[in-house]
Amino acid sequence: MTVKRLSRIADISGAAVPPRYDPDAHGSGIVHLGLGAFHRAHQAAMTDAALAGSGGDWRIVGVSLRNRDVVDALEPQNGLYTLIERGETGVSGRVIGAISQVIAADPAATLKALCDPAIRIVTLTVTEKGYGIDRATGLPDPQDPVIAADLATPDAPRSVLGLLHAALSCRKSNGVAPFTVLCCDNLPNNGQFLQKGLIGFARLLESGLADWISRDVAFPSCMVDRITPAARAETRKEAQRLTGCIDLGAVETETFTQWVIEDHFPEGRPAWEHGGALFVQDVDSYERMKLRMLNGAHSMLAYSGFLAGHRYVRDVMADPDLAQLVRRHLTAAARTLDPLPALSFETYANDLVARFNNPSIAHETYQIAMDGTEKLPQRIFAPAFDAIENGFDLRPFAFATAVWMRHCLGVTDAGVSYALRDPREAEIARALKGIPRDAGRISTALHDEFAFIPKTLVENSAWRDCVAEILTTVLKQGVAKAIELEAAR
Repeated sequence: MTVKRLSRIADISGAAVPPRYDPDAHGSGIVHLGLGAFHRAHQAAMTDAALAGSGGDWRIVGVSLRNRDVVDALEPQNGLYTLIERGETGVSGRVIGAISQVIAADPAATLKALCDPAIRIVTLTVTEKGYGIDRATGLPDPQDPVIAADLATPDAPRSVLGLLHAALSCRKSNGVAPFTVLCCDNLPNNGQFLQKGLIGFARLLESGLADWISRDVAFPSCMVDRITPAARAETRKEAQRLTGCIDLGAVETETFTQWVIEDHFPEGRPAWEHGGALFVQDVDSYERMKLRMLNGAHSMLAYSGFLAGHRYVRDVMADPDLAQLVRRHLTAAARTLDPLPALSFETYANDLVARFNNPSIAHETYQIAMDGTEKLPQRIFAPAFDAIENGFDLRPFAFATAVWMRHCLGVTDAGVSYALRDPREAEIARALKGIPRDAGRISTALHDEFAFIPKTLVENSAWRDCVAEILTTVLKQGVAKAIELEAAR
């Protein structure tokens, strides 16, 4: 019997829950840039719940900025896909109907969607490196070739900043209200980060538009959290079992989800509360907690776990020594945080450990380890500085930094080479070229060559000594032995 491709709600014949509304009865009000697995497991799923709970014209025009893969999967399915949730009690699935249209790496079509007066919100998950913003200055990176090209030809934009700038310029010229810009990437003060970068981009071209953006465009911050592994062949098999259909756009995730959002949407918003979103006046404290505890521990376990031969996070947690170091890191990160009302950091840490232990989630350490130079400043270096300032133990953060430096060598203890998958990969290779496997020299090269490591740490002798000491053990005795020794301290 021929199995149908998922394309209509009526096609669903399995146990998956179909959308509890008629997608065709709702118009589009959101453009999302960065149509990856995380968006489909998080914001799109929340929007699906909002449509089911309160309706409204809030479906999503999803844009894949880099390739056609996700578009080729979703376009024949009319935007429908299966969200598979794996938890301790088993596996469940629901079909998401929130995506109304998909656009693949087509700047002209993307700009047309962004200029549509019906669009009231633009959400983004393009990863830290996808904005073309220099983290040190908060302004457009003049070395980024796509940014440079957009500044030279602003009427034919390809970058995130160029597309947003051109769309807002079009809307201003046509008397159309600006959309709200909601960055959903793991960046500190992500709303302010994108606002400053976009205003800086506009200021280089036309000061009048920059002033209008500064005055009239809302950039609420938010904190997002949902572990979403890359889709596998098993994901598609599970989707077919749950729906009775072939689904090439299926994603799998954990049952936990969290979205804390600054409630500032002048043109309205979906009732994301139906999906569990929490609206607050100040996101910073929640964001800092997540970046330092969950993401910081993730980075530490990714580098150490990958180098120790553990493919998945669940494998890391099955290693008693690494599990202990994860606990140590969570405790150290929590000490650098101000208390949050009605929230226990100890409970949050326990919840994180349970999530990391989830045997049903195949989250690869190598996947988490990518883009380290974009992630470490807020995940590791910021809490390290606070630990030093307050006389707390800096060793957990020094250990995370040392195993990242070991990761930068691009070869395992068994001699297997791998790509760093980092935007500064070429720079790291140049900095380490010709340097022997000497901890002091490797640490010096990486500390002194890159501005993303804060000067306060670079100039702190206790920090440098601790990193070099741990890295010496890692290089001389191997990653696995270094983990064992570190856990035994």
